[in-house]
Amino acid sequence: MNNEMLSILQKVKEGELSIEDAALQLKVDPFKDIDYAKIDFHRKYRQGYGEVIYGEGKTSEQIIGIISLMLENNQKSILITRLSYEKYKEISKVHNLSYDKDSRIGIVGDIKKPDGIGKIVVATGGTSDIPIAQEAALTSEFLGNEVLRLYDVGVSGLHRLLSYTDDLMSASVVIAIAGMEGALASVIGGLVDCPVIAVPTSIGYGASFNGVAALLSMLNSCASGVSVVNIDNGFGAGYMASMINHMKGNK
Repeated sequence: MNNEMLSILQKVKEGELSIEDAALQLKVDPFKDIDYAKIDFHRKYRQGYGEVIYGEGKTSEQIIGIISLMLENNQKSILITRLSYEKYKEISKVHNLSYDKDSRIGIVGDIKKPDGIGKIVVATGGTSDIPIAQEAALTSEFLGNEVLRLYDVGVSGLHRLLSYTDDLMSASVVIAIAGMEGALASVIGGLVDCPVIAVPTSIGYGASFNGVAALLSMLNSCASGVSVVNIDNGFGAGYMASMINHMKGNK
């Protein structure tokens, strides 16, 4: 059962919330149709986290409307991914939000205090992978996780990665982000005893095929416990890592 639902039930148990008020919270319309979007208010009850706004392809006006409706329906913190700086400037005229240029992530409200079971390590093969790593790291932090960033620790200088062995071994989840041939995920998968989420990036020369070479390498990893998300999908990796880090029975 997700944290949002447990919190409501716990408040009822402790007398902080009446059964009627709890029922009212759960009885809110599951979504709202505003023509260009259908806002899912019950996602936090089903999955533990509220809906995330994907900024690419949406106009500033559409994003402003979606944020306004979410805030009106008590979603106090909102994550916006793939948000251009230009759209951020327009939205900031109406809503107060923070913005990270590297990851193109905007955040309305506060980042949740860490309440995960352990630590998420985000490691990149190179400096060029940092934008995707920042998307993964900020997503994880937004969802209530302690995150350690290990950037530019790729296999071309393996000693850099091995100098962080203790950090890697103490992690609940490792997100391994790399372009080129994508070997970092297999190396980390052979070192750690926790799940590894591999993120292929579109970084590389011609035969990398905009990340397809790294994707295939990661899918064919001989290391056990390595799963793979789509090319450049830092958000998906950060979200999955958070789910793992909030599971009972983990480290």
